[in-house]
Amino acid sequence: MDLDVTSLHHRRAVHRWDRMSVGDLLERVTWSRPDKVAIVSRPGAYADERFASLTYRQADEAANQVAHALLARGLRRSDVVLLFCENSAEAYLAKLGIAKAGLVAAPLNPMMAPDLAEAMIDLVQPKLAIVDAELWARAEQPFAAKGLAAAVTIGIGGPPVPGSVSFTELLDGQPVTEPDVEIHADDIWEILFTSGTTALPKGVMISHACSYAAGFGFGLSLTRGLKLESDLRVGTYLPLIYHVGDQPFTYSAFLAGGTLVMGRRPNPEHIAEMIAEEQVTALWAGSPAMVRALDEVLTARPDLDGSSLTVIVYGWAALPPATLASLKAHCGEDLCAFEIFGQTECIPCHRFWPGEWPELYAATAPQQNYVGIPSPILAATVLDADGNDLAGRPGAAGEAVYRSPAVMAGYYRDEEATRQAFRFGWFHSGDSCAYDDHGLRVMLDRYKDIVKTGGENVSSLRVEAVLAQHPDVAKVAVIGLPHERWGEAVTAVVVPRPGASPAADDLIKHCRASLAGYETPKSIVFAPDLPETVGGKVLKYMLRAEHASHYADSDPAR
Repeated sequence: MDLDVTSLHHRRAVHRWDRMSVGDLLERVTWSRPDKVAIVSRPGAYADERFASLTYRQADEAANQVAHALLARGLRRSDVVLLFCENSAEAYLAKLGIAKAGLVAAPLNPMMAPDLAEAMIDLVQPKLAIVDAELWARAEQPFAAKGLAAAVTIGIGGPPVPGSVSFTELLDGQPVTEPDVEIHADDIWEILFTSGTTALPKGVMISHACSYAAGFGFGLSLTRGLKLESDLRVGTYLPLIYHVGDQPFTYSAFLAGGTLVMGRRPNPEHIAEMIAEEQVTALWAGSPAMVRALDEVLTARPDLDGSSLTVIVYGWAALPPATLASLKAHCGEDLCAFEIFGQTECIPCHRFWPGEWPELYAATAPQQNYVGIPSPILAATVLDADGNDLAGRPGAAGEAVYRSPAVMAGYYRDEEATRQAFRFGWFHSGDSCAYDDHGLRVMLDRYKDIVKTGGENVSSLRVEAVLAQHPDVAKVAVIGLPHERWGEAVTAVVVPRPGASPAADDLIKHCRASLAGYETPKSIVFAPDLPETVGGKVLKYMLRAEHASHYADSDPAR
């Protein structure tokens, strides 16, 4: 036993009795509530029926088996395991098992375009890959291009990929005991990928300590309205495997001794049924459009009881007051709703509670996106380009910057991007914000012309580059326009080549061949020319203003 009882700094808590490890989240609760249900997976979110509902003891033992199985295959500390999966009990247990083994989970968004997936495989150099059977058709091309084989298949939608074992087979015969691995809080256990807002996506390095801070930071907010913190039942159908939502909305449930309820993919009717059938108390709903769709389901189906819900969290835009009022009619007047504003690199988030600033909310939402104040574990301000604090200058636009224990360690293998992100001693978000007269923050616009659509970030330059390759396109500018469902819809303003008359559908089809679905424009607008500076830079703010009502009369389901 290696003990240090003399050093007062540079200490490393790596023993089982004092370490901080994401893999221990379940194990710690087995000493208090071993038979309480920890994870509930809704229909479609599990391959093996035995994983549909798991107690803390069962989930912890399964994660231990994953860890032993991976180590038995020769993986060693800090080796990377790539996941190509949507939400499922098996994929979630795989992530926890990876953490227990001292390995690194690198979950890819299955909607990522093949060339980007190949680049991310190159970046992280995984030693093993886990895939969903139903997603193998999308994974096969980038995997083959990089010589990566599917070692484990989660059997949702099909049999194991040839040459792989099923998740259940992976666990067969493995010990249920904790693996003997040294882990430190500052070790990186997960690499999440950004959406690629300027060029290639980056690998965001998440430590065990970062995940704990994120979970604790949201645990207090999610348990509001409950008699006991262990009564917490967090529910969501939003991505938890490859999205930063895993940090605040799953670990918080375990840190409270509560229950996580997950669905496969977002669907408002399924979400409403989950709330009623699973007695969900806190919902991560995603966009205001999804909140509105949920409210419509509850209105149309009085058989679904939403009264268990005490907290609903949304993001990316302001929620219309009428939607919140209707939702309270279904769930109760004490329903606590709040908007969050954060990102993969720093997830403690700004928070805006309509209930705390009701008059401001009624007067500004949804036209202005008030994001309120930073959480108690988040230091945040707004800086200008020279690093000057704009706190004393209401209305002055600058960049939101952060400091927190729940901030990334850096961009994997990209020192220059990391150095740039942390200039002036703050993490730079890339989002444009301003203070109001009372110190609240307002989200104004996106730096670098990011389009935030349905919870995904889309690089306008990437979409422009694809469209520019079409023989009938002379010029193109890609912008985000307000859309009831998507928050912002990717929209391309195209100047045709002289004598050409391209069809909008043909241009969209051209994009689909090279881009992910969320990157593909929802609409093409043809124009005789683009507003430009003398240097040829497109003035996109003018295009956004000109076409702001483009989707006003469109079908919100598109």
